[in-house]
Amino acid sequence: MKDIAHLRKSYESGELDEAQAGSEPLQQFEQWFQAALDAGVPEPNAMTLATVGPEGRPSTRIVLIKDYDARGLVWYTNYDSRKGRELAAHPWAALQFHWVEMERVVRIEGRVERVAEAESDAYYASRPLDSRLGAWASPQSQPITSRAVLVSNAAKAAAQHGLNPPRPPHWGGFRLDPDRWEFWQGRKSRLHDRLVYQREPDGRWQRQRLAP
Repeated sequence: MKDIAHLRKSYESGELDEAQAGSEPLQQFEQWFQAALDAGVPEPNAMTLATVGPEGRPSTRIVLIKDYDARGLVWYTNYDSRKGRELAAHPWAALQFHWVEMERVVRIEGRVERVAEAESDAYYASRPLDSRLGAWASPQSQPITSRAVLVSNAAKAAAQHGLNPPRPPHWGGFRLDPDRWEFWQGRKSRLHDRLVYQREPDGRWQRQRLAP
């Protein structure tokens, strides 16, 4: 068996200092996200979403960012899924991007709310037909007896809705409005660069360096 205690890597591909960082976190995120796109990082829009249930138990999963602007970061899901139920009970969450090839992590925290129905409608209409039917077919996070259930549900949805299925009422977008961002750049000897942006009550951002 492999000795995982001795698995380690020296991070030496980049640096992050105050002189090169954006004055506001969205500027820094746009810079790094574009760099990940340009570098061909696999699924650069994949992010970990952490939520907390009503009993205080945390859970995580991978979702895909589909939009971002000054209002926050958007992803889409089944509102009746575990994450949807947890966000309904406790509308705060954390996101994390990990671009391994670039030795970079972005951590984001804030309050979450549903996007406007028109926004969910527009994104749903842009999806491939199979994905639109899949939103009808999957009772996300609920137990099913076999994969055949999903196949059967998809066939029923196709028969019922044809080529233009409407957006299911249980499916749509969430937006996280950040009040804290952290940008992490791996460095040699584990002396990593960490810059955190915290939103003040007046809306301005305070930037600080954290010890690794």
